[in-house]
Amino acid sequence: MAQPILPGLWEMRSTNMQMDGQTLPDMDVMLEKFRNLPPEQRAMMEQMMAKQGVQLGGQGVQACLSKEQIEARNIPLQDPQSGCTQQITEQSDTVWTFRFTCPQAQGQGETRFLSDKAFVTQVSGTFVSAAGEQRGSMESHAKWIGADCGGLQPRQ
Repeated sequence: MAQPILPGLWEMRSTNMQMDGQTLPDMDVMLEKFRNLPPEQRAMMEQMMAKQGVQLGGQGVQACLSKEQIEARNIPLQDPQSGCTQQITEQSDTVWTFRFTCPQAQGQGETRFLSDKAFVTQVSGTFVSAAGEQRGSMESHAKWIGADCGGLQPRQ
C-alpha cells in the first residue's frame, strides 16, 4: 500500500459538529475564545496542550505526525491519555474506517485521504454527558502545513 500522507505538521479543523441534531459552534468560535483569554491563562492552556502533543494554529489544532507513525499506519487520532482506543476495521490506500471507544463515548468513523497533504475524517457515535446519552457527529478537515514540526513532538 502507498504511504497515504506526508510526515510533519498537520492542522485539523472541526466542522459540522452536531449533538442530538443541534449544531455546535464551529472551530472559529472556540479559537477566538482561546485568543481572548488572559495571557497567563492562555499560556497555561498552551503548555497543557503541548504536553498532549498539540498546539493551536491559525484555523485549528496542530499535531506532528512522524514518518514512523505514517509508515506503520499508526496515526493517533486522539490523545493517548484520554482513555480512548481506536481500531481500524478496513484500510485501503485512500480510505480507513475505524471504531473508537472512550470512557464517555463510542462510535465509528471514516478517514478519506484526498492527497498526501489533505484528509477528511467523519465521526459519529454516542456520547455520555451531564445531559445523558446523546448522538453526535463531526467532520474534521486536515491539511499538511510542512515537514518541520518546530518544537512540537509527535503523540506516542
